[in-house]
Amino acid sequence: MTEAREGHPFPSGMSRPALRALEGAGITTLEQVAGHSKAELLKLHGFGPKSIRLLHPALEEIGLTFAEKGRKQ
Repeated sequence: MTEAREGHPFPSGMSRPALRALEGAGITTLEQVAGHSKAELLKLHGFGPKSIRLLHPALEEIGLTFAEKGRKQ
């Protein structure tokens, strides 16, 4: 998790299990999170409602939100 990535990083306070869940799904930036719905993210093992609460304002801060249903094309 030390290599440089393009895009905005995840907010501080995210749990290690949640970060591993996102990374395991190939999601490494807030921009990539925005391509997924809350329901889709909550299906990831280790990712829960607290992570949604942390990500929501971080996404809004950069003008993004969660996808409505599934991945954005």
